[in-house]
Amino acid sequence: MIKFYKRYMHNWFFYTGLLFVVWISFFDQNSLREQAVLSKTLHNLDTREHFYKTELRKAADEIKAYEKDTTLLEKFAREKYYMKKDNEEVFVIVRDKDPE
Repeated sequence: MIKFYKRYMHNWFFYTGLLFVVWISFFDQNSLREQAVLSKTLHNLDTREHFYKTELRKAADEIKAYEKDTTLLEKFAREKYYMKKDNEEVFVIVRDKDPE
């Protein structure tokens, strides 16, 4: 035990190394706290990237379906953009929410 004390506690390399580890861990621009924040941000961005890629795949599938089937395209145009034929009338019914 005494050899350990003399060997490491009176060695300035030990103190320099210890100071370096403390500085890197807590005070540096890339500290442990900063790395945790960056890791959380990266995880959130990966989650959003996955969500948007799946949404793009869904949209591409819908576009392919609309290109193949004209009746589906007509249904989409009528529902989404209220398009109508020349001899038709379209009535849009907006329902109020239930009063509480």
